[in-house]
Amino acid sequence: MTAPYRPLIRSQADLERVWRFLIRPLGFRRRSLWLLLIDVDDRPITGLTEISDLPQRPDPTMSDKLAELFRHLADIGPASRWAVLVSRPGSRPADAADRLWAAALYDAFREHAIGHDVVHLATDAEIVPIPLDDVTDYLRAS
Repeated sequence: MTAPYRPLIRSQADLERVWRFLIRPLGFRRRSLWLLLIDVDDRPITGLTEISDLPQRPDPTMSDKLAELFRHLADIGPASRWAVLVSRPGSRPADAADRLWAAALYDAFREHAIGHDVVHLATDAEIVPIPLDDVTDYLRAS
């Protein structure tokens, strides 16, 4: 039996390497949200969760719904934080819909005091971070 994949995740670069390992091959037919629970020892808890067929943009109540989901799923083990990735078809850079999804996720984490790492986006061409500053700047400008 093969040992579970449990790398140390102590930095954004570590997390990006983990996403590149887990989310392959790139190429998506629909928008999804990928959830990875990271334990107090900075290692992923076995199991990657995909929520598929997300709408193009989150609805106004999405932050509360996401927070409830994160809390429910965190009951499976001693978690310190969440890593999340939004995937979608196409190869264009992060767009308005991607930033709105990241904003809903960051809002859920902040409003409900849920530990998290930087949100990532996977397209058919690459995996990139969508840092909170990028989302905040986008929301201010729009």
